[in-house]
Amino acid sequence: HLLRCRPVDARGFLGLTQSHNPYRWVLPVEKRVCVGGGFLFGGCGLGAAISALEGTSGRSVVWATSQYLSFAKPGEVLDIDVTIAVEGHQITQARAVGHVGNREILTVNAALGDRPDIPSGQFQAIPDVPPPARSAKREHRFGGEGWISDQLDERLVKLRPLDERDGTPGDGHSMLWARIPEVITGIDAATLGILGDFVPMGVGDALGITGGGNSLDNTLRVLRLVETEWVLLDVRIQGVQRGFGHGLVHMFAEDGTLMATASQSCIVRYWR
Repeated sequence: HLLRCRPVDARGFLGLTQSHNPYRWVLPVEKRVCVGGGFLFGGCGLGAAISALEGTSGRSVVWATSQYLSFAKPGEVLDIDVTIAVEGHQITQARAVGHVGNREILTVNAALGDRPDIPSGQFQAIPDVPPPARSAKREHRFGGEGWISDQLDERLVKLRPLDERDGTPGDGHSMLWARIPEVITGIDAATLGILGDFVPMGVGDALGITGGGNSLDNTLRVLRLVETEWVLLDVRIQGVQRGFGHGLVHMFAEDGTLMATASQSCIVRYWR
């Protein structure tokens, strides 16, 4: 019998591998990295592209922005082609294009590098919230079916249950702790790319509907990575107009370090 090795980092969790060509990476689209609607979770697509960009360039992501163009479905294979546009002394500008055959799924532009001699600071503080151990587990409507929601562990801090959403708008502020139990080597940018795709969830909570949305884009901006088991997702929805929702996620480590922000726009959808 062939046993699946336990993943220890985001790349292993996703199942992403580098081909013989250092500029091409391969992601089998398994059910475990897809949402219940039957297509690749946008955060997993961005996380895979970030991992490919870092692996090819040898540098760490500063920011990466993804435009979602189409859907990759379970059983398909997503090829990710990396292009190094400019390679400077300290900064690399690059892009990654994910496609299934000749069907483009997502395009990611990014800057990578490090400038350690510049002063640093954090000017956004973590909200005063209970720790994960004192927060209730989030239940999903597709729970137990093997989708991406079963691979995540989420603890509620501020989020209305689905049975309490009657169309009454909220304040646009949702919070939850999240982790990927299989990723045991520590947080990296790819992991935050996976965990940052929660603006659609916040849109449903903000509108008070049993719904969410399909991501149009996602921009991850990485500040400082630290050791942490859990990530606090502090979701702020700025507004919903013309059928589109817009929001921002601050991503804090348990010690209060702001590790990254993620901003998104999404197509608002009601769930069937």
